[in-house]
Amino acid sequence: MVLMFLNGDGMRGGALNARLDGAPLLRTARSAAKYRYYSIGDRFPAMVSTTDNGRSVSGEVYDLPLEVLRDNLIPHEPPELELGLIELDDGTACLATVLRTNLVDSPDLIDISDIGDWRAYRESSAPD
Repeated sequence: MVLMFLNGDGMRGGALNARLDGAPLLRTARSAAKYRYYSIGDRFPAMVSTTDNGRSVSGEVYDLPLEVLRDNLIPHEPPELELGLIELDDGTACLATVLRTNLVDSPDLIDISDIGDWRAYRESSAPD
């Protein structure tokens, strides 16, 4: 079992949440203020570690079996993401999917760091 921080469609109500195969939600959480947060073409979010002007990202922490991570979740994540290690605002280390470093200059990135919440961003960008 590993702690997995989810901040997009893996969260409750998201399209990938069923892929967690019933893994328990431990808590809602925020990352440390060490990340930039992007919408990738309004399809999914991605975190990037930064040493400059970082923000906190909201999400959920799950107690996830490694086999579920390997077999159910990671194969269904977008190819722009990879597994990484992040820090929560209380210092806890968690696994998370993060943007591949070779994509940080992609024109598909929309900086949503000041919102820091995928659901709130989606609601704010939804057509009226």
